Amino acid sequence: MVDDVVRTLGFLCMGSRFRRIGERLQADTQQIIEEYGIAIQAAQYPFLAALDRAGPLTIGELAQAVGITQPGATRTVSQLLELGLVDMQAAPDDQRRRLISLSRKGQELVDYSKQSVWPRISAAVADLCGDLNGPILAQLAAIEDGLTEAALARRAAKEEPT
Repeated sequence: MVDDVVRTLGFLCMGSRFRRIGERLQADTQQIIEEYGIAIQAAQYPFLAALDRAGPLTIGELAQAVGITQPGATRTVSQLLELGLVDMQAAPDDQRRRLISLSRKGQELVDYSKQSVWPRISAAVADLCGDLNGPILAQLAAIEDGLTEAALARRAAKEEPT
């Protein structure tokens, strides 16, 4: 049996490990979504949730709300437009700005998901994390905040021998 190098290298491969965990969580979440007969990708749900919470947003605001790049947000919004889950219209104060909002179909999906899909996914992840020591969500938030404060490259630079 081959050792799990990513696991054994600890902090050196933390990003790879987070990506691996994220991919597994996304795949498992996708399976649950498909069990409900919903034809969207797990990665699209945060966009719908952001629009549900905040109301109409620009692409840039959506990108910021879900923590991805603007080109990535543009791709996802295009997919959601094709599915009829969001609408896009000019902002009333500036015709050059486009606002994205939930369509009636999108709002119905969010309402249904809040009642059935999201609680099931949330409970499953909570069960997965239940025996862990310490508040994992707070720890993840601290890691994200720390990366915002100073990227790894900057942190590595201050550790270099002189």
